[in-house]
Amino acid sequence: MPERDAMTPPDRSLLPRRLLLGAALAMPALRTARAQAALRFTLDWALQGNHAMFSLAEDHGLYQREGLSVRMDRGFGSGDALVKVGSGAYDMGFADFSGAVKFNAEYPQNRLVMIYPVFDRTAAAIVTLRGRGIEKPQDVAGRTLGAPEGEGSRMLFPAFARVAGIDTSRMRWTSMAANLRDTMLRTGQVDAVSGFLFTVHFNLVGLGIPEEQILGWPYAEHGLDLLGSGLFARAEWLERNGETAAKFVRAAMGGLKLLLNDVPAGMASLKKREPLFDSALEARRFAMTRDRSIITPNSREGGLGVLDMARAAQLVRVNAEAYGINTPPEAASMFTDRYLPPRAERML
Repeated sequence: MPERDAMTPPDRSLLPRRLLLGAALAMPALRTARAQAALRFTLDWALQGNHAMFSLAEDHGLYQREGLSVRMDRGFGSGDALVKVGSGAYDMGFADFSGAVKFNAEYPQNRLVMIYPVFDRTAAAIVTLRGRGIEKPQDVAGRTLGAPEGEGSRMLFPAFARVAGIDTSRMRWTSMAANLRDTMLRTGQVDAVSGFLFTVHFNLVGLGIPEEQILGWPYAEHGLDLLGSGLFARAEWLERNGETAAKFVRAAMGGLKLLLNDVPAGMASLKKREPLFDSALEARRFAMTRDRSIITPNSREGGLGVLDMARAAQLVRVNAEAYGINTPPEAASMFTDRYLPPRAERML
């Protein structure tokens, strides 16, 4: 075939083949794009240190590797997250699962299922300040406690009081908006409050309270050893998207391992998403969360996300009593480990 100089028109008989070749080369990219399963995911609150497990999973391409395209939105409380997932507005969520007992009892057609308990122990706690005459949980007898009405740790308090031996007959509760709880404790309007330990503790630090002045007693460390926050989805969605759920759990757990290995990187990951994020404070908040709720004797022995159905049943039973539910859902309908990676991949 004679050589063709730069001014010679191209052989148009080759164009169809070139177009076909170009299309063939583009097909894998198109198939990859189409294979990305979109997943709508809601957090329980504004960005906090433990949420870096999800942002790191994105930053390190763990979602993409699983074929997922994840949209992560901030939350406005665990109860709000439960409702959003139960209604179908979101596919999956991260939240404290205590409120799901009441939700599932009232809306069985929208049943929620916990598929990965990230917090092996609930962070619910009683918190006070030194100088209030409360040196142990039993000292709250005869005192004024504060918490938002219907808040999870407040609802669980009667069960905690029973196992901890607290006389509740002379106690008084003061209700307030969640954003006023810590200020009212600081100013002495209440003697102690109930709430998530790592939330109240570091909110008080943010108000200028020295850490050595803050006392806290987590329920799980004083007799009421309940599961805490984790990943959940609607049962009906899981039936159709089980593989997607398992992929998201695997990626999120990978993100948690990254966070455990490099906390500063996790805080930087969240700072990229929220310029006002306080990296130093949130690193300390995560350290408390890690040491009190994530890395526990249970998770060390059974791996991250280990599910003990006896503890799951206890959570259902305690919450059913708290909310006055006479016929609560079975624990087996609300908890499953079928979407977790193999145990060997979950070990710390």
